[in-house]
Amino acid sequence: MFATTPLGIVAVSAGLSQPSSTRLLADRLAAATRERLTAEHDRGVEVRVIELRDLAVDIANHLVSGFPSAGLREAIDAVTEADGLIAVTPVFTASYSGLFKSFFDLIDHTALTGKPVVIAATGGTARHSLVLEHALRPLFAYLRAVTVPTSVYAASEDWGSSGDGYTEGLPSRIRRAGGELASAVLGRTVSGASRALGLDDGEDAVVPFEQQLADLRLD
Repeated sequence: MFATTPLGIVAVSAGLSQPSSTRLLADRLAAATRERLTAEHDRGVEVRVIELRDLAVDIANHLVSGFPSAGLREAIDAVTEADGLIAVTPVFTASYSGLFKSFFDLIDHTALTGKPVVIAATGGTARHSLVLEHALRPLFAYLRAVTVPTSVYAASEDWGSSGDGYTEGLPSRIRRAGGELASAVLGRTVSGASRALGLDDGEDAVVPFEQQLADLRLD
């Protein structure tokens, strides 16, 4: 691959409303990833956000007929060919949304092998934050993707919160996840590996609870 070929980052948003907090989280994760990639590499970065709500009918038709529309085929190709993937879903009934799952059901189970992925979710309450570890991380493990250690959950109260001395706020978690995805895209980390402190971390940086769970799963 030539050095001038842009890196491709694709974000998949399964939000249904418009405007959507799920889309907003996808946009911010994509921006954080682009910022880190631009700072650490001289190649260009192309970001694309795929709104699954616009493909809902096509996804349903494909599940029934086995034939994707041109737009759905293009979206699947964009996901499988991306250098890095951001996957964001709203939480429905304590899990990912049906639309989110239906889309990834259409992707061959080997097509994402080794692809760096950030998993993220939005919900009305922080009580559903473990959906990232109980549902999304196993899904992408089945698809053989490489999920970065930090996953991001945004409850309603997280928007506009900067955290405190004991917890990281949403902006900090977004920067951390975006930085990890950028490093994985550039081949500098693997899923579950120890991460060196970055520019956003102090000496007393707090490790997110979801990352602690991911580390425990490796023991």
